[in-house]
Amino acid sequence: MASVAITASFSASVDFTSVSTRKLSFRSKFLSVSPPLAASSAHRTSRNRNVVRVVAEVDEPIVKIGTRGSPLALAQAYMTRDLLKKNFVELSEEGALEICIIKTTGDKVLDQPLADIGGKGLFTRELDVALLDGRIDIAVHSMKDVPTYLPEGSILPCMLPREDVRDAFISVKYDDLSELPDGALVGTASLRRQSQLLAKFPTLKCVNFRGNVQSRIRKLQEGVVDCTLLAIAGLNRMDMTEHATKILETDVMLPAVAQGAIGIACRTGDSRQLEFLEKLNHEETRIAVECERAFLASLDGSCRTPIAGYAYKSGNNLEFRGLVASLDGKQILETTRSSNWSFTDAIDAGKDAGNELKALAPSEFFENLLEHGGSW
Repeated sequence: MASVAITASFSASVDFTSVSTRKLSFRSKFLSVSPPLAASSAHRTSRNRNVVRVVAEVDEPIVKIGTRGSPLALAQAYMTRDLLKKNFVELSEEGALEICIIKTTGDKVLDQPLADIGGKGLFTRELDVALLDGRIDIAVHSMKDVPTYLPEGSILPCMLPREDVRDAFISVKYDDLSELPDGALVGTASLRRQSQLLAKFPTLKCVNFRGNVQSRIRKLQEGVVDCTLLAIAGLNRMDMTEHATKILETDVMLPAVAQGAIGIACRTGDSRQLEFLEKLNHEETRIAVECERAFLASLDGSCRTPIAGYAYKSGNNLEFRGLVASLDGKQILETTRSSNWSFTDAIDAGKDAGNELKALAPSEFFENLLEHGGSW
């Protein structure tokens, strides 16, 4: 465990009342001491070295932060850790926060489309279990991975400020989607991206392309595919934006529901964690994302259904655009909504938009989509 040091000149007295007594251990650089002896031991050290070094450590973490183990997931967990440290003095003590890596099914099985191994929830189920059985206190999620339902006993009270929602076009051969030749291979496991691409460029060939951001970029550079699309939010969070050839505007590629948003879950009734998370919550992000999730829920959306949705604040209003598509991009149903900027109105707008598209779609539309695999 690393150390947090408090230094003072030899003439200063050491006041241990200013250090939290919550399961702390104290030690000097040269010997371990119990709290009653710490002042005299520190004083001896200061006379020899003109400095006193007192270390405070929390024996047990106050918050265990659960996360997946991918580089992007860890970057998001570290961001959460740093925000907690910044906002709560007691969490800045060494050992107060612990990051716990939870391996999920989606991380283990990389050679199959997500829908073929269970669809949505593959990146959250194991985290949910760890949260509910007490192995972790909070779970950090990419919100686009989170199903529209939450397991009983858990809540999602916090979303961090949203990153850029757009997708990035990445290629070492071409500068724009319009330059791709007939038959060009597009690496993507996202049915949302596939359907929107094929609607505009029907001669492209989309192939399953999974793995973390680094492995996908490596495979692209090795020539496995001609291009790929990734969320610019992930590239931003890992300082990898140099790989983005071009950022696609939302009228070219409508983002996934909740893209660019980080959500943090805790157990229902855990007042201590709720206090921490409520301070970190960015309400503008939460309102917009919950509008999109209400849209998704109304459509009964899954990893087998190409669905996109984006809500944002414009003045005092909420603006929303959503779509549902066939896998080949030949059928795309779109809708928009405007409402007052409030949590209740945002949910209503999302639900209404989803219900509209569900009513417009042919009766077999969603049933046909269930025959295919992939990730929206």
